[in-house]
Amino acid sequence: MEKTVYTIDQLGEMPLPQLALAGRSNVGKSSLLNKLTGRKNLAKTSSTPGKTRSLNFFRVEPENFYLVDLPGYGYARCSKTERDKWAALITRYLQNNSRLFGVVALLDSRLPPQALDIDLINYIKSLGIEVFPVLTKADKCKQPVRKSSQAAWQRLLGTQNPPMLISSHSGMNIDKLWQFFLDRFAAVHSGS
Repeated sequence: MEKTVYTIDQLGEMPLPQLALAGRSNVGKSSLLNKLTGRKNLAKTSSTPGKTRSLNFFRVEPENFYLVDLPGYGYARCSKTERDKWAALITRYLQNNSRLFGVVALLDSRLPPQALDIDLINYIKSLGIEVFPVLTKADKCKQPVRKSSQAAWQRLLGTQNPPMLISSHSGMNIDKLWQFFLDRFAAVHSGS
């Protein structure tokens, strides 16, 4: 990890392109980061949601961009003041960030589309930032549930392809997701 940001005044300018990971507190962002990097404890995981309380910048080498882990949202067991602080930090990070080339919206494949997730996606789109929906925890539900979740999100988002299904536990489509990240970075970096 290259930088951890808890408050708006710590934000500052980060010099490299960035791809952010966003999702509910228990969607599996930290597990995904650990799986992608092949390091078990790079990002702290816990059975208690809401452990990520900062923006965490992870440098990807040799490509030279950051994966940015955003605080999870929807976690009710912390104070409203704390939630408001995170929201302000995330908003400031997302707005007018010319280095941000997309946000990966991590969505729980076991659940129907949730209002908080839809609001986040709509907000990110309203800022002119590209959103890449990804369905997590695909190993924890049967194929019909996965297909139904993919179809619901595809309809809701009006996308040509359904969101990718992944599992940090089984490794399902992790390599495919990583390649997608690298391809997006290459497309932006080459100016296309």
